[in-house]
Amino acid sequence: MPLSAVIIQSETRRKRFIYLPLFILLFGVAGPLTAGHVQVQEHEDGWRLIVNGEPLIVNGMNWDYFPIGTNYTYNIWDESAEFIKEALDYEMSLLADMGVNSIRVYTGIPKEWIEYIYDHFGIYTMLNHSFGRYGLTLDGEWVGNTEYSDPRVIELLLNEVTELARDYSGTRGLLLYLLGNENNYGLFWGGAETEDIPAADELSQNRARSMYRLFNKAVLAMKETDPARPVAICNGDLLFLDIIADEMPDIDILGINVYRGVSFTDLYHRVKEEYGKPVLLTEFGADAFNAITQLEDQACQAYYKHGNWKEIYLYAAGMGQTGNSIGGYTFQFSDGWWKYGQTTDLHVHNTEASWANGGYACDYSESENNMNEEWFGIMAKGQTLESGHYKLYPRAAYDVIKKAHQFDPYAPGASPETLTQFFNTIPLPDRDVRTSQD
Repeated sequence: MPLSAVIIQSETRRKRFIYLPLFILLFGVAGPLTAGHVQVQEHEDGWRLIVNGEPLIVNGMNWDYFPIGTNYTYNIWDESAEFIKEALDYEMSLLADMGVNSIRVYTGIPKEWIEYIYDHFGIYTMLNHSFGRYGLTLDGEWVGNTEYSDPRVIELLLNEVTELARDYSGTRGLLLYLLGNENNYGLFWGGAETEDIPAADELSQNRARSMYRLFNKAVLAMKETDPARPVAICNGDLLFLDIIADEMPDIDILGINVYRGVSFTDLYHRVKEEYGKPVLLTEFGADAFNAITQLEDQACQAYYKHGNWKEIYLYAAGMGQTGNSIGGYTFQFSDGWWKYGQTTDLHVHNTEASWANGGYACDYSESENNMNEEWFGIMAKGQTLESGHYKLYPRAAYDVIKKAHQFDPYAPGASPETLTQFFNTIPLPDRDVRTSQD
């Protein structure tokens, strides 16, 4: 069946084009999200995220703002309104041009900037509370690894997320709430740096059960406070999926950070069969540095992004597959020069790989790390300017994702065949394009 639709949005909204050999059908656009309603709906052909009555496939991006020389202690929201506006105008215009319709942002962003991003660029925000992932303060003392069975932790986190839902309820452009960031891996890792994927044991399973039970209580508290927004959790791959199914009946969406290479393999099938919830990929992608050649490798990064987005659309509702994909958030918009070491070499673009993943055959060697945390940006990051801002330089993956986002799996006539036809028209680079470093 031929590709079937073209959707044209206003100047401040992204444009998506799907080409039809013989004719073009014009469809309407969902109205603005004021204090409107967002929900997930299940039908015979799968799950959809519904925004003010219209389905929205999430073409998302993990977004942050860290000039070279800063790390996680930097907070753009502490800057002046003029500084923030200039930064947002620059970066959100690039994201909108790319076809991104939602960004993932951690708590701390004031609600007025969520509304600014939506009003001026048509980009929604998924607001992410870390839910103790990187530690918390108990009785005046910092605790680096959260124990979710501790009554003090339970009270603190439930109060925090309830207050968050109360404060942001009715925020224009707020799409949904996300709780955590691979908190299941946090049961093993003592810090924020990424390590090899852990394996479960009896102790971690017991801790995980307490954690997911508390997640479910938090979800219920947030939905009671702000029933107009869905609540998702962010899990590291499918580790502890059986416990999630037991302890978390009330979440709206299962968010998953997943790095499996060009294919997500059995991920959508397993979630459908073992849990029965819609899937939102909260992180996925590939870095742009080749651990074997020790050179920037934009071609491989673009290849993995191409395959990943094709599968996200393939498993969407109405496509005849599992129907439980509602979109994803590419990781990430710009390089994080602080990621390796976190507090050292902040002005150095480190090339040491942090962990090993055999799914990325472009640069995988047995027993060697190949995942470069400081090189995941779709954009290369320029040096910090006198103003405190920086320029961004698109890598090859920028154009690949921009073209991929033009496909609409919800358009009449969309099918695995039209998806393949469309993605076959997206050119993949056979060599690097120039960046800020050239």
